[in-house]
Amino acid sequence: MANKNKTLGEFIIENQTEFKYSSGELSRLINSIRLAAKVVNHEVNKAGLVDILGTAGETNVQGEDQQKLDIYANDVFIKTLTNREIVCGIASEEEDDFITIAGRNEKNDNKYIVLIDPLDGSSNIDVNVSVGTIFSIYRRITPEGTPVTIDDFLQPGNKQVAAGYIVYGTSTMIVYSTGHGVNGFTLNPAIGTYYLSHPNMQFPEDGTIYSVNEGNYVHFPQGVKDYIKYCQKEEEDRPYTSRYIGSLVSDFHRNMIKGGIYMYPNTSKDPKGKLRLLYECNPMAYIAEQSGGKASDGFTRILDIKPTELHQRVPFFCGSKNMVAKAESFMKKA
Repeated sequence: MANKNKTLGEFIIENQTEFKYSSGELSRLINSIRLAAKVVNHEVNKAGLVDILGTAGETNVQGEDQQKLDIYANDVFIKTLTNREIVCGIASEEEDDFITIAGRNEKNDNKYIVLIDPLDGSSNIDVNVSVGTIFSIYRRITPEGTPVTIDDFLQPGNKQVAAGYIVYGTSTMIVYSTGHGVNGFTLNPAIGTYYLSHPNMQFPEDGTIYSVNEGNYVHFPQGVKDYIKYCQKEEEDRPYTSRYIGSLVSDFHRNMIKGGIYMYPNTSKDPKGKLRLLYECNPMAYIAEQSGGKASDGFTRILDIKPTELHQRVPFFCGSKNMVAKAESFMKKA
């Protein structure tokens, strides 16, 4: 029986020897993300009371309208990670290019880089629907003491040393893995402390939920259309239940707990897919696999894809292992 009175800080200290390169740096990095998440959570929770709702009148590199909270969350995470001098580089979905961070001696002698989606699902903020943050951590591949380069960020997902997400919902949770399973921590807002609430999280092998924006049905590949028809067919264990929030973190979190598949396929409008490989798909695929799930682009394991650009998009199928395998089988037959 897991000790649910254990705090996130205690958990990090107790388990830092599991890290392949245990120097305390990765622990401090996770702690910094924890701190930034509390600051963003505070702002999200008072969004209806202050002038933080709505668009900021700008678009990001993806061509998407930036919400005011997008910019706020981006600034908070970048400033927190930069000021603590524990990373040598950051890439954000909201930034055109990666950010190089120099240490006290103007040397880039830290070991880790972070890729982050500061506020996933931000278009839902105005209607009080759960949003989240997604993060991914790698060891740099360029020599320590030199500026980071694009090669440090274009590593396949199987090189991640940690990944996770924060969901800002009815309760605020941090869910993350350093390659030794997945654990979830819930914030007690009264004292500002995260407690271990969901130890050793596991994706059920099967599920009864499929999550996809069926409004795009006519634009989906034939294999996805066929799989959706399979999900809707009247059989002994079907039809499945359709549940789609429109916030990747929220949809993924529900499916990991209850069992299900999340799909964001390519379409005739977006032939390369819509979700970002580095900021969304890789970290979520890492969490899925660490919890017994599966993630692919419909044909290939997500974590084996070699990125070619910072804001690369890919189709995404992620969730319960048997459900993703079944979806892949329809993709291959089509």
